[in-house]
Amino acid sequence: MNVFGVDIGGSGIKGAPVDLERGTLAEERHKVLTPQPATPDGVAGCVVEVVENFGWTGPVGVTFPGVVAGSTIRTAANVDKSWIGVDAGTLLSERLGGLPVTVLNDADAAGIAEMAFGAGRGRKGTVILLTLGTGIGSALFVDGRLVPNTELGHLELKGHDAETRASTKAKEDEDLSWEHWATRRLRKYLAHVEMLFSPELFIIGGGVSRKADRFLPLIEGIRAEIVPAELQNNAGIVGAGMAASTA
Repeated sequence: MNVFGVDIGGSGIKGAPVDLERGTLAEERHKVLTPQPATPDGVAGCVVEVVENFGWTGPVGVTFPGVVAGSTIRTAANVDKSWIGVDAGTLLSERLGGLPVTVLNDADAAGIAEMAFGAGRGRKGTVILLTLGTGIGSALFVDGRLVPNTELGHLELKGHDAETRASTKAKEDEDLSWEHWATRRLRKYLAHVEMLFSPELFIIGGGVSRKADRFLPLIEGIRAEIVPAELQNNAGIVGAGMAASTA
């Protein structure tokens, strides 16, 4: 069975049909740039473009970079603030000609996929997935059950949102070496999260997970096991499809 998944990010919006039996993309994903400013109208138009690229006419799951209550947006960190208070499910369904739409937090979607098909498969205890990219998303699981909308990228670290210091964007904007970023930024952030939640496992996702060998071996002093996401940057699409299939 296939269901469509769309992953809205601060820099790109990508989607594809998802094979729910294998937890993989059924076709090569289609990606467009996130409009600037990333308003509801502009982003909705991009979601429509991605879905229509495949001629899709069934249920659609959509991730969003912020807190999602039901299908209403409560926070918007890396997209336009005009999203706050918008019923994204209703908006996107209308723009897609009435197709059923399920909306959830982007990192929660990635975590759902990794727990079912990736690095968290079969793991009990406390597991935290962190998506490193434009910001830092988080998904917290206790014995396989999701605690939604944790948004741990906004924990305070040295007087700032953690994601402004430890995200991939921070590394690129400040031209930090892998060693500096891993040992002085990411390690300190992981230590802070570990102090608060004592997880057995950290799963590191986002596009940078493809380069895990460049930075994970440099991180020391963390008790929890740290592994890269197996689904890498497709996890959000897969998780969105999974959410749509159970709505």
